[in-house]
Amino acid sequence: MGTTLIRGGTVVSATGRQRIDVLIDGERIAALVEPGSAALGADLAGAVDTVIDATGKYVIPGGVDGHTHMEMPFGGTTAADTFETGTRAAAHGGTTTIVDFAIQTPGQRVQDTLAEWHEKAAGECAIDYGFHQILGDVDAEALKAMDELVTEGVTSFKMFMAYPGVYYSTDGQILRAMQQAAGNGGLVMMHAENGIAIDELVTQHLARGETSPYHHGVSRPWQLEEEATHRAIMLADVTGAPLYVVHVSAKQALAQIAEARGRGRNVFGETCPQYLYLSLEEQLGAPGFEGAKWVCSTPLRSRAEGHQDELWRYLRTGDVTTVATDHCPFCFRGQKEMGLGDFSKIPNGIGGVEHRMDLMYQGVVSGRISLERWVEVCCTTPARMFGMYPRKGVISPGADADVVVYDPAGHTSIGLEKTHHMAMDHSAWEGFEIDGAVDTVLSRGKVVVAGGEYRGRKGDGRFVKRDLSQNLI
Repeated sequence: MGTTLIRGGTVVSATGRQRIDVLIDGERIAALVEPGSAALGADLAGAVDTVIDATGKYVIPGGVDGHTHMEMPFGGTTAADTFETGTRAAAHGGTTTIVDFAIQTPGQRVQDTLAEWHEKAAGECAIDYGFHQILGDVDAEALKAMDELVTEGVTSFKMFMAYPGVYYSTDGQILRAMQQAAGNGGLVMMHAENGIAIDELVTQHLARGETSPYHHGVSRPWQLEEEATHRAIMLADVTGAPLYVVHVSAKQALAQIAEARGRGRNVFGETCPQYLYLSLEEQLGAPGFEGAKWVCSTPLRSRAEGHQDELWRYLRTGDVTTVATDHCPFCFRGQKEMGLGDFSKIPNGIGGVEHRMDLMYQGVVSGRISLERWVEVCCTTPARMFGMYPRKGVISPGADADVVVYDPAGHTSIGLEKTHHMAMDHSAWEGFEIDGAVDTVLSRGKVVVAGGEYRGRKGDGRFVKRDLSQNLI
């Protein structure tokens, strides 16, 4: 693979920024070199195989998206992105590692479902990838499997308080899984919504003829997210297990997380760009059936109630630990349309793996977060949270050479006919304008994207066996 020098740029970390050059040898970062330094020779640029000019640009760790769903079966269909198309789109957007979800449903062995997801991803991914394990049937065998998976580098387990009859776990099952995680060092991830109450509200709305996508949002009120979040925190308190609450959308749920963190509890909150920018009124309430494009769970929240501004505030205070995408793309034609006349049949999910880094950088431009916080929540902390640091999420000697050169003077217009590489027939972010642009993306030292052109190939990505000893917790 040879040697590469990224020179002239400003390296940004979670703790600061520095004008320094980055020397890459093969797949790893070899050194950080002061410009003009003679330590590694007077003419380092002339001694390497490739020089990337990053003058006037930021040099940041490759993004780590800790929550994606490639090829996920849901509601009678399957997410549109394969591991090949989804990871290629991620690379275009400056993400160099994803953590996807292997899914166990009742009647399946946990180990068999993980093997199935390994088979789906192997040789297909453009970037590196890891797995979380969804537990949909917590019994004695599944609890033993948790210990086995931890030794195989799958160290996090997702459970659902929603979707009765599909993924739902009772409080007793959650308690048992948390006890197991407390013993083996794993992390429990929670979809926190009161699914039993939500299903009753859905039935009532449909009985009244309230069938539009807008009613998907109002049938999943913030109170049922706050209640479930509080309940999950209390179960974690009882068991001593760490808790990671996924895709938090309601300010009240985040208040529960902030309160628990204030008590010193190992509780972490993830949000997604859709909850920071989009809303119940504007997107789910779009004319006709258009709102189906933005149906996801937890749902988009009301802008009038101030959820978006409060989530940005919690992002600044540190009570939002990471920003992921919950990338679960479905086409409008033939997939989202399954819910015409019945919002409960609309496949839940928004595509965004390509746009997370850009959308969050716009938060830097608008002054909502700092440049360092951008890197922290999109790159460094996800790597630490999920046992990949310091191999991932940092520009430091010995780390994988996952590097993004980001141009603050560039511009990105998001839309289906502009920068769209995901396998969808629409963009949830149509018309968004970003005051910045991904310039060059390296995955383990190989340039996979440059100037908007994809230079990688499927199979470039490797499975990342995650290490409990490196977990943030």
